[in-house]
Amino acid sequence: MAREVLQGNIIAARAAIAAGCNFYAGYPITPSSEVAQYMSIELPKLGYDFIQMEDEIASLGACIGASLAGKKTLTATSGPGFSLMQEQLGMAVMAEIPVVIINVMRGGPSTGLPTKPSQADIMQARWGTHGDHPIIAVYPAFSDEIYSETIRAFNLAEQFRTPVILLMDEVIAKAHEDIDIPEPRYISILEKHGDKIEDLNIYDRQMGEVRPRVDFFEGYAIHIDGLEHDKHGWPTTDPETVQKMQTLRMQKIYNYLDDIIKYKEYYMDDAEIMVFSFGVSARAAVSAVEKAREQGIKVGLFQALTIWPFPKRELRERFKRIKKVLTVELNMGQTKYEIERVAPCDVEQRDLLRANGIPFTPQDILQAIKEF
Repeated sequence: MAREVLQGNIIAARAAIAAGCNFYAGYPITPSSEVAQYMSIELPKLGYDFIQMEDEIASLGACIGASLAGKKTLTATSGPGFSLMQEQLGMAVMAEIPVVIINVMRGGPSTGLPTKPSQADIMQARWGTHGDHPIIAVYPAFSDEIYSETIRAFNLAEQFRTPVILLMDEVIAKAHEDIDIPEPRYISILEKHGDKIEDLNIYDRQMGEVRPRVDFFEGYAIHIDGLEHDKHGWPTTDPETVQKMQTLRMQKIYNYLDDIIKYKEYYMDDAEIMVFSFGVSARAAVSAVEKAREQGIKVGLFQALTIWPFPKRELRERFKRIKKVLTVELNMGQTKYEIERVAPCDVEQRDLLRANGIPFTPQDILQAIKEF
């Protein structure tokens, strides 16, 4: 294990290569550009492919094509670029194509605050592309989590044949921090391989099962596009088939929540107040909770590492004994609505929100805890 001081974006890029990423297509955009810069240098050294595309639409399109051709693919962007990617994201969801998308959040809407942090793309990650669809989005807060969650994002993409979004914010992406980089033998990697296609039924499986892995160059020629399709991949508007395929795509995620949802807890064993947070806000919340504990306040932190699917079941269990929850996020209120949907009526809810590009300090959160 090697201890190094690295920027968050570089940690993510290093982890992607460790996870087997061998194709990157992207367009540089603040504050994610270091991911592309690093991959442009390191991937060619390994005999892998880096392409700077003309825009973010083409970037994700190239990643989708490369994934179908057997590559482990990555792109990185920020708010405006992530907005442009939404149509291609829907294509990857519909066709069930694994790809990892890093979105380093910044203030918005539009050009917004290119060099300031935000956590306002939470709902865009879930519902940015149109239609009913599942999505997996993970969000690290600390340097070691950036590494582990990037690798997990690639594993989840391969396991569930789906795009996976790795959310970061400008602070954790730009900060230089020490990290112990694990040796390869300690990293669990789900290898990418295509199963030889024995027939045309590439989308045929039982409810809850994941689409078989396919490779364009093994076995039968196959048909993949963004239209709703039957078990062969051929377009259909048959109501029964459409409903089945919609349900299949949902259940391949929601039948495996135990494998997908991940979180951390701090001082939750006897907590009477729960702080719910993630990313840079959770970093400040850890210190705030520790300071509150020193002052005799029984408060704990639930840090979500998996944002989507939302950890509903886990939070409902906590609300059986905790009657106060404080949601802390750098936006005008996004996950607080998810908390409202999950929390029983007898749970008092408050939120600490900010969208001006200035992250919370531990003192900000401590004061909110005290007022609560």
